[in-house]
Amino acid sequence: MKKIIVMSCVVFATTFHSIAQDNSPAAARANHLTDKMIRDLRLNNFQANKLRAINQEKISKIAAFETEFANDPTLVDKNCKGVCKERDRELQSFLSAEQYSKYYASRNQYNKADRDFAAQIGARPTLTADAKVKMPIGDKVVTGGSKTQTFVKADE
Repeated sequence: MKKIIVMSCVVFATTFHSIAQDNSPAAARANHLTDKMIRDLRLNNFQANKLRAINQEKISKIAAFETEFANDPTLVDKNCKGVCKERDRELQSFLSAEQYSKYYASRNQYNKADRDFAAQIGARPTLTADAKVKMPIGDKVVTGGSKTQTFVKADE
């Protein structure tokens, strides 16, 4: 009787654990990136678990910035670079010197892989047709929305 109760509790707990897992696009991005990094850097279980937690947190922040600043790619890039620097510091604390060197040399590839995967699953917001895109053209910005580009003042 005790075995039946214990087994049913285990099945019950496992079922709710799988239901409670995060299936958001940010979680998918973090898992994809983490899996790639685990393979490339040859991490052990301890390191893999720490990396997964760090990437979940950092990708969630990046996704929030991409949503919040969807109309300003320069702000997205600036904030993402700050988040990536945070990740660099955290990874340095538990990766071996060889693993960290390999990671550091491949950072741009990991960031590109994340952006590509996000675009592939549709997790990265795109600019709306009428969104203003700030371009480095003196005191002017270029607006989207038509085939011809119009210029407006920066304060508009």
